[in-house]
Amino acid sequence: MYSGGVKDLEKLAVRRKIGPKEGKMSIGIFFLLMVAGFVSGFVNTLAGSGSLISLPALMLAGLTANAANGTNRVAILLQCLASSGEFKRLKVLDLKGAIYLGLPATFGAIVGAQIAVNVPEEIMRKVIGLVMLAMLGSVILRPEQWIKGKIQAMEKRPGWKELAIFFAIGVYGGFIQAGVGIFLLAGLVLGVGYDLVRANAVKMAIVLIYTVAALLIFAGNNQVEWRSGFILALGSIVGAWVATRFSVEWGAIWVRRFLILVVLISAAHLFGLF
Repeated sequence: MYSGGVKDLEKLAVRRKIGPKEGKMSIGIFFLLMVAGFVSGFVNTLAGSGSLISLPALMLAGLTANAANGTNRVAILLQCLASSGEFKRLKVLDLKGAIYLGLPATFGAIVGAQIAVNVPEEIMRKVIGLVMLAMLGSVILRPEQWIKGKIQAMEKRPGWKELAIFFAIGVYGGFIQAGVGIFLLAGLVLGVGYDLVRANAVKMAIVLIYTVAALLIFAGNNQVEWRSGFILALGSIVGAWVATRFSVEWGAIWVRRFLILVVLISAAHLFGLF
């Protein structure tokens, strides 16, 4: 006899209701996901918080919040693959550094994704907004550290403190993803010593590494709607490629300006101002 009770049955039903999986998708929803994918891919590659665009688009397409969180990882994975390949071709990606820092981030993402499938994220929003504003002060008041980096720091392998930081960032990335790029940039610039262009390249490779694990967890919990995810990914791949070229050709000064704008918008969103 089944003994899980009504609550377990309700939980099972909720897990199955992830959004529209059958029937034709309207042209409007298709273009909504494509455009949202392009913009989020561009923003994610240059700074972060592109998920603040893609998550609402997925929910407008009919997905539940949890399913949107999981489905978004399909686009994240493919946009990171596209941008990492382009950064590597342009010789600005420190692949060894990305792998070294990506491992603790992956373990953190596994923890974060496990939390995300069961726990709401509202309690973290204001704390994250405050952290973003604190980081914004560093971006504005210490521009040389973000633009030029620290060559001597880049020559040293990150220690346990840096590994712990990237584990914590991975937990957040696995949990909700939105804004994780900004925290990765902070860790890579302020902690490790990369300039913004190289930090962006390493950031995308790290997200690529841990998103594989996070996506598997969401898929295993029936929180990925693949059709919407791949449509979103088509736009995000193009956006990521364009942003990669922009980052390398225009340099760290323009990336810093874009980062300031994105952090302000992201913090305002987290505080519920819009």
